[in-house]
Order: sequence, then structure tokens, then C-alpha cells
Amino acid sequence: MVYVLLGEGFEESEAIVPVDLLRRAGAEVRLVGLKGDTVTSSHGVAVKCDCGLKEVDEHKTQMLFLPGGLGGVEAISGDEAALGLIQRCADRGAYIAAICAAPTILARLGLLDRRHAVVYPGMEEQMLSAVVQPDKAVVVDGHLITGRAAGSAFDFGLKLVEVLKGKDAADGVCAAVHYQRRK
Repeated sequence: MVYVLLGEGFEESEAIVPVDLLRRAGAEVRLVGLKGDTVTSSHGVAVKCDCGLKEVDEHKTQMLFLPGGLGGVEAISGDEAALGLIQRCADRGAYIAAICAAPTILARLGLLDRRHAVVYPGMEEQMLSAVVQPDKAVVVDGHLITGRAAGSAFDFGLKLVEVLKGKDAADGVCAAVHYQRRK
């Protein structure tokens, strides 16, 4: 199961594009509202969530995904239950995926210490001891997957498909949506 943590002010393209690609590949994905069953994005799009934070089954979590958007990142950062869930899932070896500003949450939790990662340009100092790769759209380091920004949403989403379902599945989804990957 892939759980996507949505806090008020999340960046919609960074959440919805990867969710769409994962579901096209057959992954089971649930949108998790931190404070209710409907969450409003940074540009005013209301999204109905599949469950609340208390309903996340940690032991069935293959991947925990954190979209960016400063409001959404602030909401997750300020929620002790969400931070605890991230830490416990990481400790269990589940994939932890974060895009745009969200990798800063992982850095503050110490999950990115001396690990390769990417973050929204201009936020590198908030990555603490992470080894930031500014020339990359997506970086995978073990079970941690980071993406740069909204413009990386397709590449990021396809990488999530690849790590969960394999390269053939990612290639199939890529062909189905007629997306040309960056080289």
C-alpha cells in the first residue's frame, strides 16, 4: 500500500500526477488527510481523501509519499503523529518518497544524513547533511526517493512506479500517457 500524506496547502501536481501514474501501474494508493477527509491544495483544489492519519496501516505500508507545497510541508512538519509515522515507516524499511520542499522534512528527521537527495532549488541549506544533487530531477538512495519540484512530477511518479512495480511497468505507464522521459 502507498499512503500519500496531504496537509492543507499541498502542491496538487506533485501529489496527483504520481498518484495517477502509480494507480495506472496497479499500485494500491490511499490519500491520507491529516486533519479531515477533504484537503485543499495550494491553488484551491479540494481533494477528498481515502482515509485519515489514524487509519494508516503501518505494517502494510510499502511506501509513504510526501508531496511538496509549503503549506502541506508545514502541516506535516507540525503534526507529531505524521512525523512519528514517517520515522516508524523508515525504520521498518518502507520506501519514503518526498518531492519539492518535502525532502526538508526527511532531513530534519535525520533520514537524509549523508544520503543523496534533491530538493526545491533554493532550499538546499535546509537539507542539513544530505548530499544534494542539484542537477537531478529525481534521486534514489536506498529506500529514500526525492524529487526536485512540480516540473519533476512525471519523472518522480515514474520512478515510484519503477521501484514498486519494476522498470517494465514504468515503461508501460510512460508509453500509455505518451510521456517522453528526460535523458
